[in-house]
Amino acid sequence: MTQSLFSRRVTRFALAALVATLAACGTSPKDEELMKGSAEKLYADAKEEMAGGNWAGAIKSLERVEGRAGGTLLAQQSQLDLAYAYWKSGEKAQALSTLDRFIKFNPSSSALDYALYLRGLVNYNDDLGLLGFLSRQSMSERDQQASREAHQSFKQLVEQFPDSKYAADARPRMDFIVNALADYEVHVARYYLTRGAWIAAANRAQAAVTTYPQAPASEEALYIMTQAYDRLGLTQLRDDASRVMKGNFPDSAFLTGKTQAADKPWWQLW
Repeated sequence: MTQSLFSRRVTRFALAALVATLAACGTSPKDEELMKGSAEKLYADAKEEMAGGNWAGAIKSLERVEGRAGGTLLAQQSQLDLAYAYWKSGEKAQALSTLDRFIKFNPSSSALDYALYLRGLVNYNDDLGLLGFLSRQSMSERDQQASREAHQSFKQLVEQFPDSKYAADARPRMDFIVNALADYEVHVARYYLTRGAWIAAANRAQAAVTTYPQAPASEEALYIMTQAYDRLGLTQLRDDASRVMKGNFPDSAFLTGKTQAADKPWWQLW
C-alpha cells in the first residue's frame, strides 16, 4: 500500500514536470517572434481600416492586437486606438471603458495625457445635431452628467500635464463646459419660476451663482433670485440679490425691464 502511494506521487510529479516542459516549449523565442510579427501585422491592418473610416474592421483587428501583444507598448497604443475607434463608431460606453482601463493600469504611460484628453472628448458634445437645431434645444437644456465628466477629464489633464500639446485645446473646452453647466442650472431655475415654484427657482439660481460665479448665466440667475424672493416675501434676500446684480451687471436688460427671464428662452435673451 505504501509502495502504491509512492508510485502515485512519482507519477503525479512526472506529469507536472511534463506539463511544465510542454508549456515552456509552447513559448519558445521563435513562437514569441511569430506572435509579435502577427500583432504588428494586425496593427498595420487596423491603421489602414481606421484611415479608411472602417471602424468596425479596425475594432476587430485592434481587439486581437491587444490580446497578442499584452504588456508591450504596442498593446498600449492599440488600446488607445481601440478607444478612439469605439468612439468614432458611436460606441461611447465601450470607448470610456477602454480608456478607464488604460488609465488605471498605465498611470506612468507617456500617453496618459492623450488618454485623459480622449476621455474628455468622448464625453464632450458641442454638436446639438439636426433634432437639437430644429427644436431650438440648447446643450444647457440636456442632462449635464457627461459634461461634468468631460470637465473632470480635461481638468486632470491640465493640472497633471500643463505643457501637454492637448492642454491648449482642453482649456477653452473647459470654459465652454462651465458656461453650459451654468446655463443648465439657470434653465431649470427659469422653468421653476414660470410655474410658480418660487423656492425651487431661488435654490437653482443660487446654485448657479455660487458654483459658477464667473459664467455669463449668473446675470439671469441673480434676476431669477430677486423675482423668486420677492414672490416669497423674503425682502431682505431679494434686496441682497438685487444689490449684487446691480453691482455686477449695471446695464443688464433684466434691470431695465427690456426682457423677462420667464418670457423667453435663453437664446432669445441676447
